[in-house]
Amino acid sequence: MTVDIAVTGGTLVTAQGMYEGTLLVDGERIAGVTAPGTSVDADTVVDADGSLVLPGVVDPHVHVAGPNTIDSYESGSAAAALGGVTSFISFAWQPWDSPDTSWSEPGTLREGVAEKVDAAESSLIDYAVHATITQEDPAVLEELADLVADGVVSFKLFTTYEFGLGNGFIEQVFGELASLDAVAVLHTEDDAVCSAREARMRRDGRGAPTDYPDSRPPHAEAMAADDAVRLAAKTGTKYYGIHTSCRAAADVIAAAQTDKSRVRGETCVHYTTLDRSVYERLGNLPMLAPPLRTADDIEAMFESIRAGTLDVVSTDHVAFDRASKQTEEWWHSEFGANSLQRSLPVFHDEAVVNRGLSYPKLVQLMCRNPARLFGLTGKGTLQPGTDADFVIFDPDATQRISAADNASRADYSIYEGREVTGRVERTYRRGECLAADGDIVGAPGTGQRIDRTVPDWEW
Repeated sequence: MTVDIAVTGGTLVTAQGMYEGTLLVDGERIAGVTAPGTSVDADTVVDADGSLVLPGVVDPHVHVAGPNTIDSYESGSAAAALGGVTSFISFAWQPWDSPDTSWSEPGTLREGVAEKVDAAESSLIDYAVHATITQEDPAVLEELADLVADGVVSFKLFTTYEFGLGNGFIEQVFGELASLDAVAVLHTEDDAVCSAREARMRRDGRGAPTDYPDSRPPHAEAMAADDAVRLAAKTGTKYYGIHTSCRAAADVIAAAQTDKSRVRGETCVHYTTLDRSVYERLGNLPMLAPPLRTADDIEAMFESIRAGTLDVVSTDHVAFDRASKQTEEWWHSEFGANSLQRSLPVFHDEAVVNRGLSYPKLVQLMCRNPARLFGLTGKGTLQPGTDADFVIFDPDATQRISAADNASRADYSIYEGREVTGRVERTYRRGECLAADGDIVGAPGTGQRIDRTVPDWEW
């Protein structure tokens, strides 16, 4: 048998287990796995001795080339490749009424998707988009079927901010999505609670970064999540709760999961590694929503991961520069944090090294599950016949994180100075090496749009 690439000497990790073997790649696909020592005729032999061979990370929660980030597809996908991420899903936005921005221009959801796909032509890794509904316009309901037919099978809705939707309209959207078997992706925080708290804190002059978490409390997240999962249950919609940050919200998701065929949940790397005490040290740099919570909430994230309540660990990557973050009062700061380049080593260090999570579980959370939940066929696995997306990962190497190494346009890291165990050595996407030893070696614009299918959640 002759193949293009043979990856030898490494330990292969899948969602089911770990085993020794040689990974074979022919063209853009995985051709198979042979036992160690089996003679293979390969054009290129990759020595993975002492390292793990993981499926490429699939990040379903990323902001690039949009209204709330300075990263382009080129810079964001470079950061992703350096972090072992070979596929991601970003957000296409329906324009909404927002003064002094281009996003207030009239337009349809379909036009927002087309604009996003055009911007993705510079991507280094493979990509898909969620469609984000930002206005209570019944006309958008008529767009959903065509978008699903075109492979946009997930739709994001907010319950807060100026583009938040009311429960009445959310119920209408859910009803339409249920008829299409598509996925509803929800940012859930009760807007009335958060707005009232912020207004009171502004009046009281509580603008310090350490005050910020009090403006968006855990009960606001749980209240909105409870409303949303009840609407999902009533309409029969597939519901995906993003960036779960606290015990109260995780409990809501757990209570709604009967057989998990309709309700799934996600948390982010920062909610498993950082608590609100870091606002004292980092100021507004970790200003994101929901806020960083307490040490007990971190414990709740791991309890929920182990229990199966939360299926995915993502980044919610958002890039801004330090100057736009470190404002005098927290309410003037840009929101979000960049972490595509750091997510795998940081989560590996906390979850596997410090807490004993298994490697197959890590692959489930960061590779297989997001691919399955969002219809990314052929991603997140090392199965023969699927895309040859894989990562050579040294589980024992240590590194100290520094924003000086950022491929993202963000000039800081919320993990700055953190020493972690685990390092991405090489990242391959469809058989092409994109990143090696901390350098980008692939060409921008070689990523492809993933033709998604309506996912089956009954597993």
